[in-house]
Amino acid sequence: MRPHAYIWEFEVRPERAAEFELYYGPNGSWVQLFRTARGYLETVLLRDLVRPHRFVTIDRWESERAYQDFRAAREEEFAALDSRCEAFTTAERELGRFDIVSSQAA
Repeated sequence: MRPHAYIWEFEVRPERAAEFELYYGPNGSWVQLFRTARGYLETVLLRDLVRPHRFVTIDRWESERAYQDFRAAREEEFAALDSRCEAFTTAERELGRFDIVSSQAA
């Protein structure tokens, strides 16, 4: 079983960027929720240097199954947090779900 990553892109409202970073950053609400799950590894938050209101998150899990189990167990909390965060963005989209081919965690 390989580690797995979920990658999302966000267009953030300029006036909400600081809040977005707090929620999606290394000690933010999303990471706090993910840390309750077995198999969560880390989240990386990236800010685009050319388009500063474009962010990308990379959520790393021990396996796709670990993420699916987390979603099944915590769907209500996930949906509530996602709903709260909608005000920070003008758009978001999943860029993909990936097996991590090369990693220290592999």
